[in-house]
Amino acid sequence: MGNLKHLIKTRRSVRRFKKRPAPRKILLEVIEAGIRAPSGLNNQPWKFQIATEPGLKNLISGFTLDKYSKIIREAPALIMVYLDKQKIYDRDKDIMSAGACIENMLLFIHSKKLGAVWLGEILNRKKQLQNKMRNRKNLELAAVIALGYPDEKPKNPGRRKLSSFLLKC
Repeated sequence: MGNLKHLIKTRRSVRRFKKRPAPRKILLEVIEAGIRAPSGLNNQPWKFQIATEPGLKNLISGFTLDKYSKIIREAPALIMVYLDKQKIYDRDKDIMSAGACIENMLLFIHSKKLGAVWLGEILNRKKQLQNKMRNRKNLELAAVIALGYPDEKPKNPGRRKLSSFLLKC
C-alpha cells in the first residue's frame, strides 16, 4: 500500500516529452489498467483509441487551444478515451466511471516511469473533432491523454490541508 500512496502523492501532469516512443505493449497495459476501474452495473462504458501517427495527432491538435495543441503534436502517444453511448445507463455515473478509468491510467503511466497529462479543454470542441474522426458516431470523447517519457520534472503544486476539505456534521 505504501507504493500506491507514493504514486498518488508523486504523480504530476507532464507536458513535455522526449521523442522516444512508448512501447505499444505499455500503451496496451495502460488501457488494461483503465478498464479495471469500477463502473455502474459493470457496464464498462468506454472505448479507446491510440494515436501515434503525426498526421492524426496534427488533426486532433487543431481542436484545442494553441498551448495544448503543441502538447498533442509533440507527445509520442495519445490515448483518446470515449464513452460508448450504447453502453451508458446513467450518464452521471458513467462520466464518473470514465474519470476513475482515466485516473487508473494516469497512475499506471506514472508507475512505468512515463509521464502524462489529462487534456480536457479539447472537450469544448469534441463534436467538431468527432465529425472528423471515422466510425465514432456512437462514441463521445471523454478525454485525451498525452503520454511519453518525460522531458521535464514538474514541481509539487501543493495541496491544502486535509482539514480544509472536511465538513462538520
